[in-house]
Amino acid sequence: MTAYSVVANDLDPSMAISPQIYAQLRDAIIRNRFAPGDRISESEIARSRNVSRQPVREAFIKLAGEGLLVILPQRGTIISKISYTAVLDARFLREAIEADIVRILAADPERAVIRELRHQIKAQSAVAGADQQEFINLDERFHRTLADSAGKVGAWRLIEGLKSQMDRVRFLSLGQFPVKKLIDQHSAVVDRIEIGDPNGANAAIRAHLREVLSDLPEILAANPDFFDLPKGAIPEPVNAPIQGGVET
Repeated sequence: MTAYSVVANDLDPSMAISPQIYAQLRDAIIRNRFAPGDRISESEIARSRNVSRQPVREAFIKLAGEGLLVILPQRGTIISKISYTAVLDARFLREAIEADIVRILAADPERAVIRELRHQIKAQSAVAGADQQEFINLDERFHRTLADSAGKVGAWRLIEGLKSQMDRVRFLSLGQFPVKKLIDQHSAVVDRIEIGDPNGANAAIRAHLREVLSDLPEILAANPDFFDLPKGAIPEPVNAPIQGGVET
């Protein structure tokens, strides 16, 4: 598989090139258009886009910092394996951040926010079972809207940076994605926000985020070469409760 076949090739010359290449490559890696262990060529990507190697090198360095690439001096660059530890850490941190976000929203519910979230849930239902990749896009929009509405744009950017490995697993699990259940969980979160129930919203978002990776052990068993699992580690149930996670 080459950079030509899996990465978008459209660049806007009026905008900085490196961030565009970074975004395109990141999307291709997260959607598993590159498999872990695939080699990726800085010069090939630069040549295919008719740009110098410098913006590509900058994108590679940023992707390596995010744990998506491994740069081997004098030997080339490869797509990293999915870090099992990073997936669990991202889920833990995301759950903590989003639990506080929905608490903020439920403490002072706004009708316009509720209307927008309900509208998004309808859009999710419209693609359920038909286009799972589009559902993931809509799911991302839903969670980003929660953060934006709570005035936590910076927190969402932090989450985006943390969850790249988590997202790689989500795209691996498209075939068994419990879309209807996830939509019902979105509705439960909005229900709790609408009636001004911070504790209920907290519990609902935590249950939802645990569900998103509930099949991680099965995905790991089906794709063992895709994962970097610490030696001797035993995959833990991802939907196990986090002690002290829900305030009462």
